[in-house]
Amino acid sequence: MSLSRWLANKRNLLSDSKIKHFVLESSPNLWIKCNQCGFLMYHKSLKSNYNVCPKCEHHFPTSSHQRIEQIFDSNSWRDIDSNLSSTDPLGFSDRKLYSKRLFEMKKKTGLSDAVQTGMAFIDNIQVACGIMDFRFMGGSMGSVVGEKLTRLIEKATTSRVPLIIICASGGARMQEGMLSLMQMAKISSALYRHSEASLPYFTILTSPTTGGVTASFAMLGDIIIAEPGAVIAFAGRRVIEQTIKEDLPENFQTSEYLFQHGFIDLITSRVQLRSQLAKLLSLHFNSLN
Repeated sequence: MSLSRWLANKRNLLSDSKIKHFVLESSPNLWIKCNQCGFLMYHKSLKSNYNVCPKCEHHFPTSSHQRIEQIFDSNSWRDIDSNLSSTDPLGFSDRKLYSKRLFEMKKKTGLSDAVQTGMAFIDNIQVACGIMDFRFMGGSMGSVVGEKLTRLIEKATTSRVPLIIICASGGARMQEGMLSLMQMAKISSALYRHSEASLPYFTILTSPTTGGVTASFAMLGDIIIAEPGAVIAFAGRRVIEQTIKEDLPENFQTSEYLFQHGFIDLITSRVQLRSQLAKLLSLHFNSLN
């Protein structure tokens, strides 16, 4: 084999795409590839940047545990009602028993249901916070999610502290039928009493925030913040297109589209979210003095 041919083969072997494929296949827990721009990075680099791609700022999915670490003062989080857990009131079954799905989700995520609630501090300012977790049955809102959020709101009202809810949900949980839909009204009623006490409520919409969650507490915030590129909707895009017999804009149901049309107040990167919340909380308390 000639030297020029050997060099050509070597260049092909070391082409960028082949290296990436080899690296990802040989060490899947060390590297991760961005879905948006294809940028290859260390898992630890992604984690240190709040699960946001450092090249294109694509926001990767994030668990409720990670959000606690990212937003609140160190070791300030205190769980509320962590023992509450869903049952199967309707004996629901599709391809699998609902009770079995619940068991598997609890085992996989280490959560009792699709939301964590608690009290914490942001820059030494106490807040009550609910954090939905899409890993648990798509963050769907069942009776336990509704009960935990309602109790959290009531505690925030009696303790006279600001309320924050971070939304990530596919909507109401179909396996609980009407019981899940009732949570929309229950949570909204508690939010009304919180508002009547002149206490602030901030919602943070992450991807996706859809269905009954969008139709209730997600859009009731005094200030509504969304992550960049988040899917925020009630009905699905395809359902709307088939109903109105028209094509929708490409960026329809994204946080940018909703901001442009006045549905949300701020689009804030996850990297700046803690500082943005600290600023809003400081403004609130300074206005009281």
